[in-house]
Amino acid sequence: MKTGTCPRRRDEIVQRRAVTATLAAAVLLLTAGCSSDDGGSAGRGGDSASPSGTAAQSPSATGTDARTPPAKGSVKVLRTVTTGLSTPWGLAPLDDGDLLVSSRDDATITRVAADTGKKTELGEVPGVSPAGEGGLLGIALSPEYASDHMIYAYFTSASDNRVVRMVHNEKKPAGQQLGAPDTVLRGIPKGVIHNGGRIAFGPDGMLYVGTGERGDTGLSQDKESLGGKILRLTPEGEPAPGNPFPDSPVYSYGHRNVQGLAWDREQRLFASEFGQNTWDELNAIKPGDNYGWPEAEGDSEGDFHDPVHQWGTAEASPSGIAYAEGSVWMAGLRGQRLWRIPLDGTKSSAEPQAFLEEEYGRLRTVAPAGGNRLWLVTSNTDGRLQPKDGDDRILELEVS
Repeated sequence: MKTGTCPRRRDEIVQRRAVTATLAAAVLLLTAGCSSDDGGSAGRGGDSASPSGTAAQSPSATGTDARTPPAKGSVKVLRTVTTGLSTPWGLAPLDDGDLLVSSRDDATITRVAADTGKKTELGEVPGVSPAGEGGLLGIALSPEYASDHMIYAYFTSASDNRVVRMVHNEKKPAGQQLGAPDTVLRGIPKGVIHNGGRIAFGPDGMLYVGTGERGDTGLSQDKESLGGKILRLTPEGEPAPGNPFPDSPVYSYGHRNVQGLAWDREQRLFASEFGQNTWDELNAIKPGDNYGWPEAEGDSEGDFHDPVHQWGTAEASPSGIAYAEGSVWMAGLRGQRLWRIPLDGTKSSAEPQAFLEEEYGRLRTVAPAGGNRLWLVTSNTDGRLQPKDGDDRILELEVS
């Protein structure tokens, strides 16, 4: 699960982990604990935030947000940032405004200049074995990126899905800027479908990982399996302090295929998830809760955590999510639209709205761009839809 680190770096990590553990424990004491691409079963394969979760929900997790957004919002496409991307999947904004984007099938990470759209390949990630919905999926920057220059990536190998980290050296030539992968976590079940893949660092400094059950539904309820879960790890890959199950990275379970992770202004975690043939879901995540799969899909009358909202699979097949302007924004693959879900605490305050329906095709990833702006990544070169000229692309949006 872990790999070697130089002594001085190890001391720094231990000190940082001790501080993080203390903060996480304090948060816990103050809180009460709170489809595939085409939306189908194994024959309906599944693909997939804002960086920054919390070890437990804030005290207002089920209360009313005084800044509840208006029932109706808007989306304006400000510009096309870049075109000609190949199977883009993960997106990680840099502090200087540029964007890093991963290619699922090419196993590369590319830097996109936010002002000009110029693309510069950092390098290819070794060990990636693309097949079906697997390949190089989510990416995230270390919370200490300014000093350690670490890029985290979730990818499918020949034997499993895993999380690695690599040093990004901008001084090296294009194509040679990625260091050798350091494995953070291995052993996540892989398959042709339902590989999960979204990763993000929470506001608590911990790494959150959304996984799928690879089409083996029994894995979702098995708390000893890493499949069909949201995991919470230290940056070094250990179970994070304060996790709901002792010595386990499992944060929540009973998921089918988690594709999006994002936090609101109160540090409440939300996740998008592919259903089977009936309901796709947006969930508010409470540590230790069971989200029902395969016993429940969408709302249920059992002892499962019901979704914030559910959609018919043709309308959603959700992928990445982000939080902005009081709403969760959810990219739809099969649905080919961007959903706005206004929030009142962990409930929707009004009916979700759909935008950009069939205007840009399949939508893969949405990420905060600051204030009332979002980055949006299309997904038309992944084999599910005939690409148009210029696919795939990144758009800049203004939302309300």
